[in-house]
Amino acid sequence: MKKILILGAGGQVAQWVIRALAGRDDIALTLLLRNPAKLPTPVPPNGTVLAGDVLDHALLRQTMPGHDLVYANLVGDDMDKQANSIIAAMRASGVERLVFVLSMGIYDEVPGKFGAWNNAMLAEDLKPFRRAADAIEASGLAYTIVRPAWMTNEDEVDYELTTRHAPFKGTVVSRKSVADLIASIIAAPDLHLHANLGVNKPNTDGDKPYFM
Repeated sequence: MKKILILGAGGQVAQWVIRALAGRDDIALTLLLRNPAKLPTPVPPNGTVLAGDVLDHALLRQTMPGHDLVYANLVGDDMDKQANSIIAAMRASGVERLVFVLSMGIYDEVPGKFGAWNNAMLAEDLKPFRRAADAIEASGLAYTIVRPAWMTNEDEVDYELTTRHAPFKGTVVSRKSVADLIASIIAAPDLHLHANLGVNKPNTDGDKPYFM
């Protein structure tokens, strides 16, 4: 039985991941979120819900032991603090595998007019995301960082990946596609070890996302 801790389980991407893993008898899910009412009902039979915040260090250290993989899909302007809290709890608990969703643009890796537009929209907001990425990469953990393009609610799985130092491609990607990547890593944890991945829908290059 593989035990997976999902942090920020109420988020839209996380809920696609939960749907993908629901009912599997080889995976047990611990679903941690601030507001359990945000979870769809019913909770999957292989899921256990826990109300809490990743900045509650005592709760996180109590919850972490025994899990095989931590998947974090969080929000907030304190992403670096959240990342460091998770890293500390994982080190204390001996849990090594981490999948952490951040954002495109944290390395100024988005080229052209879209990159300029994205920086104008998000530059200050992305700074704690960059600090979080730096902390994760320096942590010694077996991490995968996921950097999605602007996300849509399209019911499709269609994506390509770029590496840490490659120019970012495209402008958008569906949340379901990001969830497919994460569920694939959960199913095969050796996949994309120590990788820092941009995720986009192919052939969506442009000056900005189509819905903006």
